[in-house]
Amino acid sequence: MSVEIKVPTLGESVTTATVAKWLKKAGDTVAADEPIVELETDKVSVEVPAPQAGVLGTEVAKVGDEVEVGALLTTLEPGAAGAAKPAAKAAPAASAPAPAPAPKAAPASAPAVDAAAALPAARKIMAENGLSTGQLGAGTGKDGRITKGDVLGFLSQPPVAQAPAAPKPARNDDPREERVKMTRLRRTIARRLKDAQNTAAILTTFNEVDLSEAMALRKEYQDAFVKKHGVKLGFMSIFSRAVIAALKEFPAINAEIDGDDVIYRDFVNLGIAVGGPNGLVVPVIKNADKLGYAEIEKTIAGFGKAAREGTLKIDDLAGGTFSITNGGIYGSLLSTPILNAPQSGILGMHAIQERPVAVNGQVVIRPMMYTALSYDHRIVDGKEAVSFLVRIKQNVEDPRRLLIDV
Repeated sequence: MSVEIKVPTLGESVTTATVAKWLKKAGDTVAADEPIVELETDKVSVEVPAPQAGVLGTEVAKVGDEVEVGALLTTLEPGAAGAAKPAAKAAPAASAPAPAPAPKAAPASAPAVDAAAALPAARKIMAENGLSTGQLGAGTGKDGRITKGDVLGFLSQPPVAQAPAAPKPARNDDPREERVKMTRLRRTIARRLKDAQNTAAILTTFNEVDLSEAMALRKEYQDAFVKKHGVKLGFMSIFSRAVIAALKEFPAINAEIDGDDVIYRDFVNLGIAVGGPNGLVVPVIKNADKLGYAEIEKTIAGFGKAAREGTLKIDDLAGGTFSITNGGIYGSLLSTPILNAPQSGILGMHAIQERPVAVNGQVVIRPMMYTALSYDHRIVDGKEAVSFLVRIKQNVEDPRRLLIDV
């Protein structure tokens, strides 16, 4: 009996995904838990494994299709390759046409399709652009449902009167250009960053931090720290602890706006921006206020490895209340970070440079870092933001403050 392979639960608030790549094709023999298809959500890529050993049936969802949680992807014939593989190859002739033509067989009745025939993401864009299902006809989704890709494709088509004009295709003739479709993750990053700018009243305040004491602390205790905890003491954990202490003192920066309400929190879920193969992601250290330096360093190291390998889970990226981004690892000297909505604040760290500074009337050379705090001015006042960043500066410049809670 065939086993149905469906879109799994994708995590908090994620209801759809895009079929990014089939790792196996119809008729292939697969082992239990072997990845067969890669789905791309708004946050991460997810591999769907085979529930048991067997031979794959026909692909119901094609590359580029938008699929809902629970939608059928393909089927699996349990058993060994010898007995099942011929049946799997014969199946396309008899059964493959059934799912494939189904969406295309509906054009005649498409004008009568109501809004329920469109996926949620598609309905939203249709409403914004005044489109009806009758205008789009049958979709490419399951049972002829209209997907977000169908709507965007319809909107991207030029009016009939302008069809003869062909300036854009001419651009593709230039051998120095290459047109590459944006990944779903990159489109989501672009949309959310722009939404944050359009929605929040973003303001950025700056300061600079003398890292002399932090460097001395690392130098003195690095060997003992590594020996005991198996991980290096880095600047990220020092800044993280400084941020956590400051958030306790200025709770509005750890809060968020929800309609006409403000949600305050007595915990800190700290987002740490890391670079992955598909773009920047922000995994979250849950209950970071309960963790010490070593636990924070281990968690950050694990996130970095998972981001590079593409193995971050949806839950790793959910629930953040404040974020830190470190452009300094790429050489950035100064920047204005954009809020990770709906959060109300984000700290930007930058490159460390030796610069001449005045200390007690003397000019000395110190390792300095510019820091930037972008915040939502709708909820955070300028005085709070400046004081918050000054407190971070004080906590990093003199780590002993955190020990005696001053």
